[in-house]
Amino acid sequence: MQRMGRPTLCDDSFPTHGNWTGLSLGGVSTLWLSSIVSRGDHRRVPVAPWVAKRLWTLGVTTGQVVTRVDCTADRRAIVLRRLSDDARCSACEATLHQPTVRGYALSTARVHVERTSASVYTTVSDNGLLQCGPSKDYRPALPQVNVMQAVLDPVGMPLATDVVSGARADAPLSLPCLARGQAS
Repeated sequence: MQRMGRPTLCDDSFPTHGNWTGLSLGGVSTLWLSSIVSRGDHRRVPVAPWVAKRLWTLGVTTGQVVTRVDCTADRRAIVLRRLSDDARCSACEATLHQPTVRGYALSTARVHVERTSASVYTTVSDNGLLQCGPSKDYRPALPQVNVMQAVLDPVGMPLATDVVSGARADAPLSLPCLARGQAS
């Protein structure tokens, strides 16, 4: 992620308030992703203790001073809030993919779009992401989310991803996701 320039790209795409101190937003999001990948666990788990056990290693690999408080739940909530800006996120996606496609000389002739849904056992909240709707697994009574993804064929490299309410139809999601994937 460091070699891809992910922290700098996030910092450029999602500027923070002037009072932000410590590790940058891009740095926090990169450590958070590193925690997810190294643990193989994407659930809501504390990241600060994981960071605290690896301060020296993370400091050397990032080239920055890393502290335990850089990845507290409050900091990660700010990161999520900033990343929820769809326009900035789309621009960031496109900028992140371009060096990879160029570096590996990947063919950009074909972008494939596919949708899936994920059902969960939870309660539905008004205007929430988890809603009941048409279900591919024939369980319309379970709340679900719809995930639409544009990938570069034939390698399957994700170019654009949309996660929307399970009550929404997938047809209107295809063209915007495809357009973002082609643009990136």
